[in-house]
Amino acid sequence: MDAWIEALPEWQQAICREVRALVHAADPEVTETIKRTTQPYFVLQGNVCALLAAKDHVNVFLYDGAIVPDPEGIITGGHENKTARTVAIRQGEQINAPALTAMFRQIIANNRAGGWRALKRPS
Repeated sequence: MDAWIEALPEWQQAICREVRALVHAADPEVTETIKRTTQPYFVLQGNVCALLAAKDHVNVFLYDGAIVPDPEGIITGGHENKTARTVAIRQGEQINAPALTAMFRQIIANNRAGGWRALKRPS
């Protein structure tokens, strides 16, 4: 993942490094992998999030099945998506670290409980 981050413009590198630090701070057991040939993912008993650098922002894809609360409204896209929602971070924007960390922790807890698909299944 280092090579992927280092190939980005400096402002995107900074965002990716901060997100990376937040994911690992949320749970030190989170591991990093590359999926779909080049896509960086953070995983722990399932996908936690992935990074995608776009021209004017970095997307953090949260693999939460749209069940993790977003009380601070940091989700910027994918509201109707059944698998992942997005937090887009643009150059110069501050990351809402407490809100993003809380969401990472909830996704990890859900993964440990069987994953969002199992949790969404009607009882």
